Amino acid sequence: MLISTRGRYALRVLVDLAEHSDGGYVPMKEIAARQEISLKYLERILPVLTKGGIIEGLQGKTGGYRLVKPPEECRIGDVLRLTEGDLAPVACLACGAKPCKRKKGCRTYPMWVEFHAAIDEFFDSRTIASLVRPEGSA
Repeated sequence: MLISTRGRYALRVLVDLAEHSDGGYVPMKEIAARQEISLKYLERILPVLTKGGIIEGLQGKTGGYRLVKPPEECRIGDVLRLTEGDLAPVACLACGAKPCKRKKGCRTYPMWVEFHAAIDEFFDSRTIASLVRPEGSA
């Protein structure tokens, strides 16, 4: 399993919002500048996060984006599943995969199931809040 640029950038955006929103909206240009992500790329990521109910946007002069829930409730696993589609380490475990005819006798299948569960547990046990820097740290 490889996390794409889209997934990594989405996490950076959410951490930025957690660190800079103070309950208000953060302009996309500010996020782009701080995170060194092009506006064009942000325009592809932000709608996914909005549609997924993780952030909300506001148009206009005082507009921008903010987290819908507190950072402590934004699970990293949810963000990655939204941006990556699936966290399955092998094709036979992916959502919607056709049943593998070798599954019953496959010696490696139980290992992949266990590894997939470990991936989900790892990312689901962490939140955006766990990535936010404490006040005053560099």
